[in-house]
Amino acid sequence: MLLALCATSLALAQTDKTQGPSQQGAPTPENRLIQLRHQLEQPLDAKAQRQLIADITETGTFVAMMTLGQQLDNAAVQKQAARGIAAIALAHPEYDGHNTRQLLARAIPFVGGKQRRAIIQRLGQTPVEGYVSHFNGRDLTGWKGLVENPIARSRMTPQQLAEKQVEADQRMRDDWKVEDGLLAYVGTGYDNICTQEQYGNFEMLVDWRLDPTGKEPDAGIYLRGTPQVQIWDIRRTNVGAQVGSGGLYNNQQNRAIPLCVADNALGEWNSFFIRMEGERVTVRLNGILVVDRVPLENYWDRSLPIFPVEQIELQAHGSKVYYRDIYIKRLP
Repeated sequence: MLLALCATSLALAQTDKTQGPSQQGAPTPENRLIQLRHQLEQPLDAKAQRQLIADITETGTFVAMMTLGQQLDNAAVQKQAARGIAAIALAHPEYDGHNTRQLLARAIPFVGGKQRRAIIQRLGQTPVEGYVSHFNGRDLTGWKGLVENPIARSRMTPQQLAEKQVEADQRMRDDWKVEDGLLAYVGTGYDNICTQEQYGNFEMLVDWRLDPTGKEPDAGIYLRGTPQVQIWDIRRTNVGAQVGSGGLYNNQQNRAIPLCVADNALGEWNSFFIRMEGERVTVRLNGILVVDRVPLENYWDRSLPIFPVEQIELQAHGSKVYYRDIYIKRLP
């Protein structure tokens, strides 16, 4: 059924470059959440807010749970938000982690009965490694500028690397800003922003949006310092972007293009789920599988395997791009 969906969506995208399967039929939970969050930003009465909280809860995603957490200080809906947090967290043990437990602890005063007992039981269990927020919506804490590539960095002395990092961090502060709680690239070049931590096997959640007024809307996610999970303006057929976002663009031996087009219209939000185990990468775009355990090649030296541990980078390509809801979970 999934292959049929991909085949159908690709055919649709070839005739209509502005949309993929996320605009066809019932939306995925990820796309439904994008729609609901947009509605939640509008002026609403208490009844409409409560209905939105119920609808967000039904999507059942990790980001939905975190979105409900932002409503715990809203007196009009805080009880319903707390119940929604509990419902999602208790139904998804894989969401366990520091962020989830913080929300559950805050939800306790607003829930009762079975939910309250289940939360207390969950909080009493040994915590597991969960999704960790990597963007606080206020500043660039946890991020650094890009110093060349992993091979070049490995050849530097600690002093050389430290000196170059100072320069790179200044470029980062010039090119990357926080705008209305979003991580935005405002520069004109191709400077990446990088996690301070390094990762081996991991899962990543991240929302992205290309600025439709940009010269050439284009971006990507570097995995272990290596390009990349591609982000396209799929209307740019002159560069082959009609294949859709999410593919491992720089692969030569292994599959580089996504299984189907799952992009939302240019200027709208999109959601990535990225999983990397060893050399193999899985990508879901807006809840639709677009890369299925494909090996990521070492762009910097194709005679070498992919680096076992490295930083994750958000790329901009000379055009404005926004990121939000950046969560990373380490895997064994």
